[in-house]
Amino acid sequence: MTDNSIEPSKDKPLIRVLVADSTRMNSQLLADVLARDKRFRVFEIQLSAPAILAIGASERPDVALLSPLLENDPMLGFQVARQLHAAHPATRIVMLLDRSERSSAVEAFRAGASGIFCRSESLKFLPRCIACVHAGQVWANSDELKYLLDALSQAMPGRRTANAADISVLSKREQDVVSGVAEGLSNREIAHRLKLTEHTVKNYLFRIFDKLGVSSRVEVVLYAFGLAGAGAVAAADPVRKVRVRADAAAKKARKGPIPALSQDDAEIPKDPRKVLPL
Repeated sequence: MTDNSIEPSKDKPLIRVLVADSTRMNSQLLADVLARDKRFRVFEIQLSAPAILAIGASERPDVALLSPLLENDPMLGFQVARQLHAAHPATRIVMLLDRSERSSAVEAFRAGASGIFCRSESLKFLPRCIACVHAGQVWANSDELKYLLDALSQAMPGRRTANAADISVLSKREQDVVSGVAEGLSNREIAHRLKLTEHTVKNYLFRIFDKLGVSSRVEVVLYAFGLAGAGAVAAADPVRKVRVRADAAAKKARKGPIPALSQDDAEIPKDPRKVLPL
């Protein structure tokens, strides 16, 4: 078991979770689901924006589970997520969405979310979602990642569009590192696969960032997704490779969210909102 495993361990501190759904009843339901898992400590449920931000400042939760709908305002949760993320970037954010729609999914990532959990999905996946996000992964399904990729392409038309020719700027070893990143592997896992040190993998990543004109692992994965059609860098179906990292139950739930895109300490700004100015 690697150090960034999301499985329960007696040696690991509890993951501190702030829950703020649109109603107290919904919040309590989510809190009860998480409280049954020994990996989590759930803070007192808060429904107002000032209270959420106050808890964020005083308790510094590891993960905040937020609904866009707060205080009868359908967008207030996104605003709270932005403020919470700007003030406490170490707090990972998961947005609760009614449906996996393009506009809401992109807005969640813009607000700094590291994960999206839809109410249509089984609550049995919620603990794994929280654990994955806490471990530095992004929890999203293939459609949501595509929404993000499309929004990124539209918002930054001046950026180089990935194509088969772009692969020539990377060395063979750098391509191997990109493949590992696209699979959602951590630096340690990539180092183990390639028989390198973690420090060497980080150096490769910084070179990759510079050559591709990106600034985070998330953008590297989006680059790999863009090249997938040409069969370069990642496998022909990088989404399928990402799915390998989900547990067996999640694999069977084809419409469910999946853990993806490791975001460990190799990237300078760790949050997707700062490095993906959609």
